[in-house]
Amino acid sequence: MRRDLALTLAVGVVAAVVGTGFLAIMRPGPGAPAAAPEEPAAPRFEGSSEGAPAPDRLAIALDEAARELDLVRPPRPRLADDFAVALVRGDTFRLREQRGKPVMINFWATWCAPCREEMPAMERLYRRYKEQGFVMLAVSIDSDLALVTPFLEAHKLTFPVALDAKMELANTYRVRALPSSFIVDRQRYLAALALGPRAWDSRAAHSLVEGMLRQ
Repeated sequence: MRRDLALTLAVGVVAAVVGTGFLAIMRPGPGAPAAAPEEPAAPRFEGSSEGAPAPDRLAIALDEAARELDLVRPPRPRLADDFAVALVRGDTFRLREQRGKPVMINFWATWCAPCREEMPAMERLYRRYKEQGFVMLAVSIDSDLALVTPFLEAHKLTFPVALDAKMELANTYRVRALPSSFIVDRQRYLAALALGPRAWDSRAAHSLVEGMLRQ
């Protein structure tokens, strides 16, 4: 029996950190990531960057981007759990080797409609910033690689993809709804969480990535 999965941004972050306005899809069968209930919106981060010192302007800009994307920010610093996964196109992805680069870890499945909805925007975001050091990893919890590879080819997705058929990494990150995206900063700290699809090619997403690249 697969373990119940819960969100893992930080101690003290409970289920009520989820923003509204998305549709999370459950995996069929026992032990599946459960759909998170509609609950109060994520904390808002108010303020303007005008006139603030450079480090403060950057922090405020990141908060504003997170607010526009309706991301959950952790209340205190926490390192992202390290891991190594085999990529479907070969090679191995190790999180610790990405230190110095912002990383987006997205959990998804081919049968998840909201996951498929955000994939083209993820691809555009990845292509825009990959040469500047932005890293993206999509972790599929599909049960069979034969389901994943044709999907990637059909949609011309080029970002790294791993298969987590036994949901070992999903359990490590306590994922319980799809899609779930974890934003990890250049020092490998969890910076934000998106539960549900997002417009990853939007101005706010660009501001978020550009701000993290400047940190």
